[in-house]
Amino acid sequence: MLLRDYRPGDLETIHRINQGEVPAVGTETINDLGDIANQSTIALVAEVGDTIAGFCLVLAPGADYDSLNYVWFSERYGDFVYLDRVAFPSAFQGRGHGRTMYAEVERLASQRRPTSTHFALEVNLRPRNDQSLAFHARLGFEEVGQRETSYGTLVSLMAKPL
Repeated sequence: MLLRDYRPGDLETIHRINQGEVPAVGTETINDLGDIANQSTIALVAEVGDTIAGFCLVLAPGADYDSLNYVWFSERYGDFVYLDRVAFPSAFQGRGHGRTMYAEVERLASQRRPTSTHFALEVNLRPRNDQSLAFHARLGFEEVGQRETSYGTLVSLMAKPL
């Protein structure tokens, strides 16, 4: 697997991956997903051969982004990186790609956002995503809160010191 920075030409493919992984990730229009990618401090695409196998989008404080989960972290943490979304189609899951991608996010965060104190994200509790909860626990993320979303999902707000 090769990790590289997102390019605008990747948008259609990452949108298709994103929509294929709902409800593990939130649904987005292609334009909104492109806007999130453009604002991301870290936007990575994973390639296996010539296939885009996954992606992640990571925002820093101060983004023009109205996600209430992002706002929750913004109100509580002075400096952080927020994993807005990460998605791999099922054919590419369970191969260690996620672990590799998270390690690269942490490495890049230390370069692009060295003042960040935490790596923040959320995982669904309803509908429950046990695979993601276990994955994040293994990587050292801990629950720092929960919130009910306006779209009917209960999330575990998680963070890990950087």
